[in-house]
Amino acid sequence: MKHSLKITLILLLIFLLAQFIGLGIVYKYIDPVKSAETGETEFQDLPLLGERPEVQENFSWLHIMIIVILGTILMLALIKYNLKWIWKGWFLIAVLITLLIAFSSLMWIEVAIPLAIILAIWKIFKPNVIVHNLTELFIYGGLAAIFVSWFNLLSASILLVLIALYDAYAVWKSKHMITLAQSQAKAQVFAGLLIPYKFGKKVVKKGKKKLKGKKEMVRTAILGGGDIGFPLIFAGVVLKELGVWQSLVIPWFACLGLALLLWFSQEKKFYPAMPFISAGCFVGLGVVYFISFLL
Repeated sequence: MKHSLKITLILLLIFLLAQFIGLGIVYKYIDPVKSAETGETEFQDLPLLGERPEVQENFSWLHIMIIVILGTILMLALIKYNLKWIWKGWFLIAVLITLLIAFSSLMWIEVAIPLAIILAIWKIFKPNVIVHNLTELFIYGGLAAIFVSWFNLLSASILLVLIALYDAYAVWKSKHMITLAQSQAKAQVFAGLLIPYKFGKKVVKKGKKKLKGKKEMVRTAILGGGDIGFPLIFAGVVLKELGVWQSLVIPWFACLGLALLLWFSQEKKFYPAMPFISAGCFVGLGVVYFISFLL
C-alpha cells in the first residue's frame, strides 16, 4: 500500500469532493433557456471572459493534447533555467482565472472577484496545506466549466485514453512527470493535492546541542492536478450529453480506480494514476449505460 490507510482515505475523500463540487460548478453554467430552445445543453458565458472559443467537438482532444505537451515543455524549460518568477506568475494567473470562474457560479461576482484574488495570492506566495487543498477543490470545477463545452462523449473518451497513455509514458519511460511533480512540490507551486503525514520541527544538531528550526512537512502524499481535472471533464461531458444522475456515477468509479492503484502500489515508488482513473471512468460509463438499459 503506497500510503497509510488514513492518508489514503483523506486523499480519496478530497478527490471525490473535488469531482462533485466541480460537477456542481459545471451544472451552474448550463443555460436552461437556451438549452430548452435548441434541445441541446448550452452554456452561459464565462465571467469577464465572455464566450468560449468555438472548437470542433470531434477534434477537441487534439487541442487539449497540444496544450498539455506544450505546457509540459515550457514547465521543463522553466525548471531547467530556474525561472521560478515566470512559473509562479503563470500559475497565479491560472489559479486566479479558474477560481474566479468557480466562485462566480456560487456567489455574486462582486464577492467572487476579491475572494479569488485573495486566495490565489495566498496560495502562491504564502502557501499552506489548508489553503492549498481548499482552493484545489474549486480550481478544477472552473477548469471544467471552460472545457466541457468543447467535447462530446467520443472526443472526451479519446482524450482519456491518450492522457492515460501519455501519463504512463511520462512516469514509467521518460520520467519527466516525476521531475515536474518533485520540482513543483519543492517550489510550493504544485498543481494537485498535497496531504502531509504530519508537521514536525526540523532539528539541527550542533555539537551535543539540538537547535529547533522552522516547521516542515515530513512526508507528503500527492495527487497531480491532471488526475483530478481530466476525470472531472469526462464526468462533465457525461452531464452535458446524458444527464445529471449519469454524471454523478462517474466520480465513484474514477475514485475506485484511484483507490485500487493506491492499495496495490508500493511505498516510495511513482505510478501514473490516469490509466487507473480512466479505466474507472469507462467502467462507470458502462454502468450508466447498463442502468439506462434496465430503466
